[in-house]
Amino acid sequence: MLPLISRDELRSAMTGGTVIVVDTMPVSYYEKEHLPGARNIPGFPYENAAEFTDRFAPSVVPDKAATIVVYCSNIPCRNSEFVGRRLLELGYADVRKYREGIEDWVSAGLPTDTGA
Repeated sequence: MLPLISRDELRSAMTGGTVIVVDTMPVSYYEKEHLPGARNIPGFPYENAAEFTDRFAPSVVPDKAATIVVYCSNIPCRNSEFVGRRLLELGYADVRKYREGIEDWVSAGLPTDTGA
């Protein structure tokens, strides 16, 4: 299991510019709504998560030493776990998971972005 990061810790890291946030939802969900500044590596369908991560990670997150936080929709969603574990396998050094996901972010009244 990936190390976790709380909403407050993530907000602070985003404000400080010390983290790259990766949305692991399908592209259509990402375009509809995502955390501010988040990049997208789809983790669904699950059986394609490793392939998508292999394909998109080099351009989405070129710096393997960067602090990365992956998230998906909510606690039961597994996209972020699949993408995050694959990032570690690919040599990314610091990958954490915002387990509660975008549903928690939105329910807290925090801003989101739309579009690609």
